[in-house]
Amino acid sequence: MNWISNYVRPRINSIFSRREVPENLWTKCDSCGTMLFHRELSENLNVCTSCGHHMAITPRDRFRALFDGGVFAEVAVPEPVADPLQFRDQKKYPDRMKAAQKATGEKEAMLVAEGEIGRTAIVATAQDFSFMGGSMGMYVGNAIIAAAERAVERKRPLVLFSAAGGARMQEGILSLMQMPRTTVAVQMLKEAGLPYIVVLTNPTTGGVTASYAMLGDVQIAEPGALICFAGPRVIEQTIREKLPEGFQRAEYLLDHGMLDRVTPRTKMRDELITILRMLLREPPAVKGDLPAPEPAVLEPATPPGDTPEDGADKT
Repeated sequence: MNWISNYVRPRINSIFSRREVPENLWTKCDSCGTMLFHRELSENLNVCTSCGHHMAITPRDRFRALFDGGVFAEVAVPEPVADPLQFRDQKKYPDRMKAAQKATGEKEAMLVAEGEIGRTAIVATAQDFSFMGGSMGMYVGNAIIAAAERAVERKRPLVLFSAAGGARMQEGILSLMQMPRTTVAVQMLKEAGLPYIVVLTNPTTGGVTASYAMLGDVQIAEPGALICFAGPRVIEQTIREKLPEGFQRAEYLLDHGMLDRVTPRTKMRDELITILRMLLREPPAVKGDLPAPEPAVLEPATPPGDTPEDGADKT
């Protein structure tokens, strides 16, 4: 009997085979360090079940949780000119775009969709921070204009989820021109009398904050979201002073009148349904996605003395 081949080798193989576990089964919370099972984290919309920290979520996953039954239709966005400045730093701009598209599976940094939430038809658009930092380029400007035009055409409210590091440097002045373009798109909604609600997520900074992200009729933010033009580190280096605790976070801005609400992601859908139906002057949504009950019809009361005696002829 060869003990090396019959015992040692199978034992070694069994030890190493146990380590062949998928790497994406667990996610570590950036805030508290808790290891979270991926299915549990996904069901909680990428919110830590231990400390409530809001992690990044893709626009598609957000829309699946937002729209009724997870059903929505994408709105087409006009394609801008590719690499208009022939920009190159460490990589060519087209190469960076291809890498971002491969990593995220998306065409660009913003997704536009339409559907219903709580039986209320809306147009929604969301930025993807994992796509080149959600940077605002010509495509993002076209997406917001397309969303506003569809909302005006269908007479629907527009809900925008912002998440960006600012303008896209690879497009130079053309990216900065998206600030006035998107401001005009928001004005189209206001002239049409349609609600425009902005949900600011972590982070929302730079030219995005200086344009469409702060022009909503109602400004909502997710807990702990960084919302600013210049980041806290830049400000500290400029003024050479220590900033207050939680400076430029959602809760700080709410206390100082810059926001209307700070709402957890798991409660965002119900919050949006309530606000939208109020702004549209519609009755509250019926819980459970059931049709509204028919109003009760009260029969007129029988006058006293007209009630027939027991056993008397009623004809």
